[in-house]
Amino acid sequence: MREYIIADNQDITKAGMMFLLSKQKDISRLSVADNKAELIRELRLYPQAVVILDYTLFDFAGAEELVVLRERFKEADWLLFSDELSMNFLRQVLFSSTAFGVVMKDNSKEEIITALQCASRKERYICNHVSNLLLSGNTQPTVSSETIRSAHLLTPTEKIILKEIALGKTTKEIASDKNLSFHTINSHRKNIFRKLGVNNVHEATKYAMRAGIVDLAEYYI
Repeated sequence: MREYIIADNQDITKAGMMFLLSKQKDISRLSVADNKAELIRELRLYPQAVVILDYTLFDFAGAEELVVLRERFKEADWLLFSDELSMNFLRQVLFSSTAFGVVMKDNSKEEIITALQCASRKERYICNHVSNLLLSGNTQPTVSSETIRSAHLLTPTEKIILKEIALGKTTKEIASDKNLSFHTINSHRKNIFRKLGVNNVHEATKYAMRAGIVDLAEYYI
């Protein structure tokens, strides 16, 4: 039996995760942390818990702080569960310890459930999308005429933001780099997705690579 800590401050995500966990048979306790301080408090009480963390919503100073927190609570298991995580962050955290697994919020319910089951057994799970990004070769995708036409729909600013998204930066990181508000970047992001007819970061990244907005040499640095 395992304790679980949902470290996320989005109500709909917490409700959905609670529903999925309610179907599991190995739960002895389920708690919620809305910020880093609450997470640390819960870990002090339940140092062997499975932590389901949306890193992008918490006030960590960087990947290093998360790695240090894992070192502090060595018996905990961590499942990173976010909309978007930069590749630099993923490499640093996943390579630091096998206690970290990752699944994305737009993955299928089946894959999310598999990730939860693996974490409960102290087995690392890395979702297919992240695994493919970490292991991909350097084959340049073919550029279709439809992709080229779609590129003209984007403004210069949107192309710049799409490139940042494709290079693995989160909305928060882009806003900080550009000295713009999170809301402004998020609005651009929604417009980009609408114009391109894509539904998530993975599809937008594939588009950016096909259109030549970002090349593989930059992507795999």
